Amino acid sequence: MNLIGKMLNNRYEVLEKIGNGGMATVYKAKCHVLNRYVAIKILKDEFTTDSEFIKKFNTEAQSAASLTHPNIVSIFDVCNEDNLYYIVMELIQGKTLKEIITEDGILSWKWSVNIAIQIASALETAHKNNIIHRDIKPHNIIITEDGMAKVTDFGIAKAVSNSTITAFGTTIGSVHYFSPEHARGGYTDAKSDLYSLGIVMYEMLTGRVPFDADTPVSVALKQVQEEPVDPIKYNNSIPVSVNRIILKAMQKDPNLRYQNATEMLQDLSLALKKPNEDFVILATRSDDSPTQKVPTIYEIEMEKNNDRKAPKIEEGRAKKGKQNKVKEFYEKHKWAKPITIVLVAVLLFVGAMWGTIALLNGSRPAQVEMINVSGVNGEPRMKKDEAVKALNDLGFKDIVIEEEYTEDVEEGYVVSQTPEYKSTNFKFNVTEQIKLVVSKGQKIVTLPKKMRGKKIEDVTKELDALELKYEIVEETSEKIEKDIVIEVEPAEGEEITASTTIKITVSKGSAYKDVSVPSVLNETEEKAAKLLSELGLIVEINYEENASRSDGIVISQTVSVGKTLKEGDSIGIVVNRQPTKSTLTVNVNLKSLMAYTEPKPVTENKTDEYGNTVPSTVTPEIEKGTVVIEVGDDTILSDSYLMTKTDISKTWTTSGVKEVKVKVNGVTKFTQTVDFNKGDQVINVN
Repeated sequence: MNLIGKMLNNRYEVLEKIGNGGMATVYKAKCHVLNRYVAIKILKDEFTTDSEFIKKFNTEAQSAASLTHPNIVSIFDVCNEDNLYYIVMELIQGKTLKEIITEDGILSWKWSVNIAIQIASALETAHKNNIIHRDIKPHNIIITEDGMAKVTDFGIAKAVSNSTITAFGTTIGSVHYFSPEHARGGYTDAKSDLYSLGIVMYEMLTGRVPFDADTPVSVALKQVQEEPVDPIKYNNSIPVSVNRIILKAMQKDPNLRYQNATEMLQDLSLALKKPNEDFVILATRSDDSPTQKVPTIYEIEMEKNNDRKAPKIEEGRAKKGKQNKVKEFYEKHKWAKPITIVLVAVLLFVGAMWGTIALLNGSRPAQVEMINVSGVNGEPRMKKDEAVKALNDLGFKDIVIEEEYTEDVEEGYVVSQTPEYKSTNFKFNVTEQIKLVVSKGQKIVTLPKKMRGKKIEDVTKELDALELKYEIVEETSEKIEKDIVIEVEPAEGEEITASTTIKITVSKGSAYKDVSVPSVLNETEEKAAKLLSELGLIVEINYEENASRSDGIVISQTVSVGKTLKEGDSIGIVVNRQPTKSTLTVNVNLKSLMAYTEPKPVTENKTDEYGNTVPSTVTPEIEKGTVVIEVGDDTILSDSYLMTKTDISKTWTTSGVKEVKVKVNGVTKFTQTVDFNKGDQVINVN
């Protein structure tokens, strides 16, 4: 089925296929509700009608969705639509640990231990929530681009509260990473996951798995019967402590392994500090498990033949006749003999395999129901001595006592038991190790007086020394540096009980990235605004008019090139605008403006050449006036005209808002403010 481009649940758009497993196919998709990319694991078509596979597929979601841990892939959604069963989960950018081992071969011991610590931390959280992964292998560990390990694929995980006994033929998982009890189809618990983690470490540090063969059945038998070669023999750079951690995790007997992920985490952390110290305790089997001789296939067949009665003479003759006929048949049909040999070999191999499995299953220890010594379901708790006696009476001999301070359980009483008590008829092997946590009562501790403002690593060292539990919450801050403690709850110097979890708020630095300011000078307004916005800056635009510069380009910016700002900071740019030019026409009627009256002719007596007085008509000259027209700072006209002039006109192209003045003989006769942005203007001055 081609799902690329399909919209699931009206929410998830399938973009591309990114992985393929035995049960499901993984796609990259986009969630259009939360606008983020996710991974979707879709059950393959051939399994959608198989109720057993659907159950296991749903178990993956139910198991992983209940877990919250930085080293476990987060589950967002579980859906069933149009016979499609799928899980929506966190999309991780990185490679599987298997891909890294294949590409790089042997990994450095420090990096390998660091990865193992992260995986063990994830398992610690899962196991505390009663969830066993049951398929820990490099293929199910994703290493992100920043080096973080993420455990994924809880496809065959089961809650401890359910039975994990399965027949060998239906045991699920990857045979190279099986624990011996898993290979036998027996009871699997947290220690089975730690065995698989030991094999993952083995492969990281040697580039090979400890047990390999031509068939899965052969590998499974090796897991049960053979001891691994010390990894240090393949890679002499492995420290002694790391070599012993791997061997302890891979003990055949679950009781000789690490009993929980916390124990293994402690040794892994110590190995980073003291790699060459021999601090790992490797226990050995007790003498109550003597070495036994296991007969070979040939010996088993011979023993069967010896138990049969000897044949009679007649029977022998009959058999001899039959043998001769068989011999003749094979001589005539040369092809039949090799086929017969192969068939006999297959039958012998299958018989030996099931015989071995029957032998292993027959050696299982007795199983009994667990009793309630820790007060589960509101029942009374037992005191330590009472609990130990009651468990001994049931047949449990390997009992480990741990003590811890508690707030609500009286001193000396059992706080918890591992494995847990179950109200159903759930049975445990009497060889199982029982861990009892016994209350030491309340412990009162005074918190350090100065924690705020200090580095988180210094604060956690102080709290670790006081054996206090704490939870670290990261918070962005524009004022406080990264990894500095912002707040502590309960308050510094306060008295608390040892079981109180302290909440520490730590700065993870600014929420905004640094931005180096680029130059946007001479860029268009649109291009400059887009470039700065894409860097996360807020752009403030102002305008100036400059006739000498191109229209619409940036002529200045408020922050210099190369200066560092934060996303969300403001930056201003100034964009040039060419002035809007209009035509001004000024018409001046000088005669009307000055109310000028033309002089009239007058009679004057003049003496002629003969000395006689003669009357004469004289017309006086018309006066002149100097006319000046100013537009803003520009003088567009300055000339002399007869005072009788009525049609003085001047045209001028300009822009903006300017004052227009008309002066006559130095005296301002007309003033008007004109907005030339509104278009062409005509002014008549009368």
